Amino acid sequence: MAFKTLDDLSDIAGKRVLVRVDLNVPMADGRVSDRTRIERVAPTILELAQKGAKVILLAHFGRPKGEPVADMSLSLIVSAVDDVLGRKIHFAKDCIGNQAADAISAMKEGDILLLENTRFHKGEEKNDPAFTAALAENGDIFVNDAFSAAHRAHSSTEGLAHHLPAFAGRTMQAELEALQAGLGNPVRPTVAIVGGAKVSTKIDLLQNLVKKVDALVIGGGMANTFLAAQGIDVGKSLCEHDLGETAKAIMAEAQAAGCVIVLPVDAVVAREFKANAASETVPVDAIPADAMALDVGPKTVDAVSEWIGKAKTLVWNGPLGAFEIAPFDTATVAAAKVAAERTKARALTSVAGGGDTVAALNHAGVADDFTYVSTAGGAFLEWMEGKILPGVEVLRRD
Repeated sequence: MAFKTLDDLSDIAGKRVLVRVDLNVPMADGRVSDRTRIERVAPTILELAQKGAKVILLAHFGRPKGEPVADMSLSLIVSAVDDVLGRKIHFAKDCIGNQAADAISAMKEGDILLLENTRFHKGEEKNDPAFTAALAENGDIFVNDAFSAAHRAHSSTEGLAHHLPAFAGRTMQAELEALQAGLGNPVRPTVAIVGGAKVSTKIDLLQNLVKKVDALVIGGGMANTFLAAQGIDVGKSLCEHDLGETAKAIMAEAQAAGCVIVLPVDAVVAREFKANAASETVPVDAIPADAMALDVGPKTVDAVSEWIGKAKTLVWNGPLGAFEIAPFDTATVAAAKVAAERTKARALTSVAGGGDTVAALNHAGVADDFTYVSTAGGAFLEWMEGKILPGVEVLRRD
């Protein structure tokens, strides 16, 4: 692998290992409502502890903007981390200074300590050299296991790697290997599915993908912008008419690169955006003036499924329709199940990511069947856009 990982670490018993993790978990009624991110970093934490390291966790929680905020204290999630790891987790009320130093000096081999929210200090998000140096005093080794924060050049994601020997944790490693398989050096044919509401949020993504994949399926509200750019009346559908020229330029880039753009040929339309609203399926060039397209139709699903059937690699970001509301989840669920079956048959490498995508695949009941589903959000999107991620670059082998 191009990056240093835990496999490059040896004889770490008694060493202080600073581990950047993503514990920015959702809360409800004072309790952690989704433990997925804790579960993702558990293997790295436990592996280091079992090898006798003193494991010191660095994380952010919310957006306190450089000031201590009581309801953004990591002390609120200690019990959830305890439960997931099956271990007693110690906690320090600061991530630098005497409180951190005292808690670390009391650690025994194999102990796990969570330091307070790094973003309680203004220096964290500024990657301030003095703050970074103060963090570095707490450790001998730096392990970054928070790919989701790797697109930020903060002290705890990028700065520490310039002070301490730096390595990728198991979650970071898995993410990088999946992304390499998905876009870095994929087995072809490679197909990308991109959905969601707006083209404006995914211009960089689309421009990068058309140069890297054999077919690009465009769904969701953003497909309407491409249809409108071709002179099709999309009625009251969500559409960014001012981005027509951008859509045409992306289609021209795709043609030049030999990438097939797959747009909807039929749509499920309704007059109301609500659950079980009266709906009908029409060709995309026959959308009624008073209706809006809320899902792609069965002929489009057949075309998408055919491309998934040809593919050896699939990258997915964004749903094909308004999957949150029945019956407009039909196409996304159907295509996801096709991809899952091909993946289970070992005929397809499937990599998916982005908040709505994860929710959609969970809704379809197939998230566990994909090769890899990223929970990284913005970092996953920036990687797919071809951008450099500072927290990743510093882990590269020399």
